[in-house]
Amino acid sequence: MTIEVKVKPKSSQEGIKDLGNGKFEIRVNEAPEGGKANERVIELLSEYFKVPKSSIKIKYGQTSKNKVIVIEGL
Repeated sequence: MTIEVKVKPKSSQEGIKDLGNGKFEIRVNEAPEGGKANERVIELLSEYFKVPKSSIKIKYGQTSKNKVIVIEGL
C-alpha cells in the first residue's frame, strides 16, 4: 500500500489524521534534524496500521514535509 503523508514536526501533540484517499497528516514532537522526525513517523504508522516498523519505507520525500510512504503486509 502506498500513502501520501504531510508531516508537521515539532507539534505539541502527536497523532495521525486520515484525510481520505490514501492521504494522511502526521504530527510529531520531534524536530526534523538527523532523521528523528522520520523515525517517529515510522513508529506512529507502525502502531496505526499494526505492522512492524521494518514494513514501512519512505519512498520519496526523505527531507521534505510531504512524503510518499510504502507499507508492506497490508
